[in-house]
Amino acid sequence: MAKWFRSEEMEYVSLIVNEDAAHQCLSDLGKLGVLQFTDLNPDLTPFQRRYVSYVKRCDELERKLRYFGNECDRFDLTIDNAGTVDNFLNTPSSVVSSGPGASGGESGAQLLETLEAELEQYESQLKDLNAFSEKLTMEYNEKVELQEVLEKARRFFMTDAPRLAVSELTSGSERVKHDREVNLLEGGGDPGAARDMDMRFSSITGVVASEEKARFERMIFRATRGNCYVRFAPIKEPITDPETQELMEKHVFIVFYKSASIELKLKKICDAFSAHRYSLPDMDDAPAVDRMLTENAQELVDSRHVLLKNQDTRFRLCQKLAAHTERWTWIVLREKAIYHNLNMFKADVSGMLRGEGWILSTSLDEAREAVTKAHSNMDLSMPSLLELMPQPWPTPPTHFTTNKFTYAYQEFVNTYGIPRYREANPALFTAATFPFLFGVMYGDIGHGLFLFTVGCLLISQEEKNENARLGEMMGGMHAARYMLAMMGFFAVYAGFIYNDCFSLGLNLFGQTWKFEGEDNEDGPENGEEAYQLSEYGSDDSVYPFGLDPTWHVAENELLFFNSFKMKLSVILGIFQMFMGTCLKGLNAVYFNQKLDLLYEFIPMVMFAGSLFVYMVVLIFLKWSINWNSRMLDATCIDPDSDGWGSSDYKENGGVWTVCDQSGDGTCTPWGYSCTGYDTTADKCSLNFGGSGDGCQPPNLITTLINIALDPASVDEPLYEGQLGWQQFLLFVAMISVPVLLLAKPFFLKREMDAEHDRRAREVVHHSDEGVAHAADHEEDHGIGEVIIHQAIETIEFVLGMVSNTASYLRLWALSLAHSELATVFWEKAMLSTLNMNFFMTFLGYGIFAGVTFGVLLMMDVLECFLHALRLHWVEFQNKFFKADGVRFAPFSFKNVLSEAAASS
Repeated sequence: MAKWFRSEEMEYVSLIVNEDAAHQCLSDLGKLGVLQFTDLNPDLTPFQRRYVSYVKRCDELERKLRYFGNECDRFDLTIDNAGTVDNFLNTPSSVVSSGPGASGGESGAQLLETLEAELEQYESQLKDLNAFSEKLTMEYNEKVELQEVLEKARRFFMTDAPRLAVSELTSGSERVKHDREVNLLEGGGDPGAARDMDMRFSSITGVVASEEKARFERMIFRATRGNCYVRFAPIKEPITDPETQELMEKHVFIVFYKSASIELKLKKICDAFSAHRYSLPDMDDAPAVDRMLTENAQELVDSRHVLLKNQDTRFRLCQKLAAHTERWTWIVLREKAIYHNLNMFKADVSGMLRGEGWILSTSLDEAREAVTKAHSNMDLSMPSLLELMPQPWPTPPTHFTTNKFTYAYQEFVNTYGIPRYREANPALFTAATFPFLFGVMYGDIGHGLFLFTVGCLLISQEEKNENARLGEMMGGMHAARYMLAMMGFFAVYAGFIYNDCFSLGLNLFGQTWKFEGEDNEDGPENGEEAYQLSEYGSDDSVYPFGLDPTWHVAENELLFFNSFKMKLSVILGIFQMFMGTCLKGLNAVYFNQKLDLLYEFIPMVMFAGSLFVYMVVLIFLKWSINWNSRMLDATCIDPDSDGWGSSDYKENGGVWTVCDQSGDGTCTPWGYSCTGYDTTADKCSLNFGGSGDGCQPPNLITTLINIALDPASVDEPLYEGQLGWQQFLLFVAMISVPVLLLAKPFFLKREMDAEHDRRAREVVHHSDEGVAHAADHEEDHGIGEVIIHQAIETIEFVLGMVSNTASYLRLWALSLAHSELATVFWEKAMLSTLNMNFFMTFLGYGIFAGVTFGVLLMMDVLECFLHALRLHWVEFQNKFFKADGVRFAPFSFKNVLSEAAASS
């Protein structure tokens, strides 16, 4: 845990390698994943880099592999898994690179050449097959469409319009006489006379997409002003588009017209709608039509056979490619990462490359060994060196070593901001407090058990899911599996504290309270008061774990739980915020920031402790006091009554003293004679002051408000000397604010003045007035920023302590909402149907299960998660967390390939 509290130590190193061994050195360093290179050529564009040609070649190989993947997707082929990233990296390069046609053992340049030649061959084959397939598909579609046009046109001419039209093929050479007339409807009259008046129209036939049918028909009507007769017939089987390979619905159309100008318009409209036109023989020549149908059907069979053969060849080629595509992709990504990092190196000396970067201190020796080994394998004379750079260094990046459990919590923090180098890591505390605060809001044994079971199920499937291609949502749940299990665990724990299971109390250890008439058949009456089964304050009077189930059936249940959960929320909130303030002090000590420690941390602790920690002390103090005894101390009792001498009285050693009964005949337990006009302060023996004198339980909210608004008195004190202590704490809080606001800028100004005087002496020594003026301007600008920043820091902390404390009341509000929703669902859906018939009970259970799952197990989990997230990001982390660090991004093949596998 100490390594997780502060980020890993970094070293800034220089790597000098022989250019011939550079590829092998970086290949071995990429497997380690411990070195982050810095760019030594920031002024060069990407196209001016030394290895840009290699990066372009890798990009071209990636394009080809994406093309292979798309082609495999068209056949619904799954890309074969290349195994785990670790196995891939641990396999020797000669084995990894040996695919179909590879010889193995290649260097980086040779490996790229081998892959380029191989992938170029496969791409050429696949493109030729696709082009041939597209051509075959077009020919096949034309034959299918022609067959449909012939069949539909023949049926139309045979049934609907005998001798109505002549095909486009013969319309140019065979014009009808204008003096012939025809009745298209053939309505009435002599059949012989109708044939004499027969007219012959020209026609255009073809195929148009079904989705364009309405627009196509409307355009023809408008262009020809209705001087056309159009008929459509659907093609039952969809036709494959040769370009997209998608199935399209189409319609056969036939258009009759009588003018050459209309014919020209119709052809243009067909071209505009991508409608295919087909020339047909004269429909009156039945043998010619049948012959054309027979010939086209035979060609259709032959074309389909060739098309299927082409498709089978492409499928087998894609199957072969699917077996190697992912492995090839990983090889290309690995090579591209090597050359991308080599582009950051600088060629200071011919034949040598120099790079700089950050490395984990613990991995320095391992990296040196890898560089030395890679160089020795190349058998080169010039050595490769990995040495520390002299300080000062740039700002180091931040890196935390995580495992399966801690990864989700670290990403939880990194989403808000990366910690500074060696800054206290909030994730260490978030791992404990986040699921706990979630449990406080979601506390329910039944609901929490469901969430815990889901987390455990994901944990049990982690090996299976580790290498599976999960979606974004499932991938997130898999990464947060341990967090979900912890959230469910603490929800169950809080549910036992609240004694709440699906809104029902569980009598696990035997109740300590009981109602009069509880054992009767009708149960206790409304208004009955419960009594304790054991003496107040004894061990038997305390429920062993959590709250007594009797509270769930009491009329004042809501008042009790509200009071309990509200105080619990304030205690947890102040504890977490104060812990965050203490972490600010630890950071100041670690970084040797004396001004931050003395004039920020200490005033903050004084302010928070004097008001807010004191509030927690008052809560616990009120809980620990025996108010039965204290209130009895100021109660007038007749010495002759049964209540006199009760064992509940613990003040003054529990001794009862009979008074002189000079008043109304009643006495307080400590011997004060009551008159009937006495105040609580008169009758109380504690003499703590105020109206209650210590014998009356105070309203803590009023007490805390009056610390600032009425510091001269305490109306209902809890302990002796409370007024003096509260005045002292108020004074400490008031003093801490101006110290927090002014002390740090004052001492920084003194340091700046001292630095200015030192520079001034140097300036006088060198007689440079311009430098002195610039130093004055820089100093004024710097101190102004410090004062503004400190003012913002002070206001944010002082007001934030108040608002953030109130913000923690969301723990109470969300817990209340969860329990009340569960109660409503149980009473309205289940309880109201239990006394009905079986069907209504079954229906009620279905409604109860549905709303419980949808609202409480889904929506409320997300709601409580987001509120717990806000409490950590805003209320806790802003007390100490700067969140302006730089994430360590090492040159790591594992990271590169894992990201590629996750995105595929």
